[in-house]
Amino acid sequence: MDLLFLFGRILFGGFFLYSGIKHFTRVNAFSAYAGSKHVPSPKVSVYATGVLIFLGGAGVVLGISPVWSLIFIILFLVPVTFIMHQFWKETDPMQRAVQTTNFLKNIALLGAALMLLSVATPWPFSF
Repeated sequence: MDLLFLFGRILFGGFFLYSGIKHFTRVNAFSAYAGSKHVPSPKVSVYATGVLIFLGGAGVVLGISPVWSLIFIILFLVPVTFIMHQFWKETDPMQRAVQTTNFLKNIALLGAALMLLSVATPWPFSF
């Protein structure tokens, strides 16, 4: 079971680690999108959220400070889900479907992060 938990951590944390890297490598595109959603200081917001999910993802993968790592992920997911993926405001059916999918994905990821908070630490195979 410890190996399954480690594999799950790598998948879950790796998603955020990869997404954090994309925040830094595609900052202009992400900032333009954030600006279109009326996010204040979009470039600063992209960097800040990139730091949150990069550190959160790395911490989950490595098992370093898992509670703080999950808090970083949760601090990212809650506002981003409700600000960036407002499917209920979309009038175009395709955009509504895309935003609904992203909203529900983030809600599921939030649920997983909350469940992981209940797992005793230190986690198996942690640094």
